[in-house]
Amino acid sequence: MTPKNHTTEEIAHMEKEFRYIAAIIKQKGRKILENYTITPPQFIALQWLFEHGDMTIGDLSNRMFLAFSTTTDLVDRMEKNNLVKRVRDEHDRRVVRIHLLAEGERVIEEVIDKRSYYLSTVLSDFDQEEITLFSSLLTKLHDEMKKD
Repeated sequence: MTPKNHTTEEIAHMEKEFRYIAAIIKQKGRKILENYTITPPQFIALQWLFEHGDMTIGDLSNRMFLAFSTTTDLVDRMEKNNLVKRVRDEHDRRVVRIHLLAEGERVIEEVIDKRSYYLSTVLSDFDQEEITLFSSLLTKLHDEMKKD
């Protein structure tokens, strides 16, 4: 069943385009990461910390949909590369949070800059009105998806 005013063909077409776009973004993102000493899962973890601040390994593993042990290994490797450090919570010494270090922040900012540059080259034939509308529609789509 398709919601109001949407044909099954339109929805199928959009789903297919999103899938292809996601695959290209993933491929380009991995290509950019080849110049760094981090893996794609480490990049995702660093992004979470960059955007949301310090969090426990449990919080991070839940957000990344990874097992606690996998996230612990990920954090261990990032800590060895001076990207993050474990910090005891001020209010509850039993709680350990993962804190993004300056090197981790630098890597994230560089990679995001390169990803943004790639996107700007892809969008170079779009006029300002198309960019504004597209950006607005992406935000609307994201907001609707967050409700689910």
